[in-house]
Amino acid sequence: MEAAQDGDRAAYERLLRDIVPFLRAVVRPQHSAPDRIEEVVQEVLLTIHRVRHTYDPARPIRPWLAAIARRRSIDLLRRRARTAAHEVFDDTAYETFADPGANRSLEVSAATEGLGEAIAGLTPPQREAIELLKLKELSLAEASSLSGKSIAALKVNVHRAIKALRQRLNGGER
Repeated sequence: MEAAQDGDRAAYERLLRDIVPFLRAVVRPQHSAPDRIEEVVQEVLLTIHRVRHTYDPARPIRPWLAAIARRRSIDLLRRRARTAAHEVFDDTAYETFADPGANRSLEVSAATEGLGEAIAGLTPPQREAIELLKLKELSLAEASSLSGKSIAALKVNVHRAIKALRQRLNGGER
C-alpha cells in the first residue's frame, strides 16, 4: 500500500488483486448471497481507492481493510433494510395480466354489429359522405374534390347520415 500511495501503479494493482479474498472473508459472515458479497467487495475497493491516502504505513493494513469492509457491509445491510421497508415483494408482479384494452376488439365488434347493414341502407350521397369523411377520414376539402360535391353538401349529407344511423342502430330511438 505504501508503494501504491507513492504512485506505483503495478503495486496498486497487485494490492487490489491480493486483498479481494481477504475482503470476501470479512464480508461473508454478514451476507450469504454471492452477489451481495461481490457488491460489498466492489464498494470496499472503491472506498479504498478514495481513502487510500489515509492509510498509515506504520500500522498493519489488515485491520484498516477489515474496518472499511465491515462498514461498507453494514451500509449495504442498512440500504437493503430501508428499501425492503418501502417495497412490497410480490411473486406475481412479473406475470402478465390481461390488458383492459385487450378485449376491445370484441367490444367494438359487438358495438358495431349491424353498422355495415345500416350504412348500406343509407342514400347514396349520405353513404358516400360517411365513407369519405368518417371511414376514410378525409378532410372536407379532399372529400369535396374526390366526390365533386360541395363542402356544404357533404356536411349536410354527413349530418343526415349520422342521424339516420342513430335511429337505425338504436331501434328508432333519438
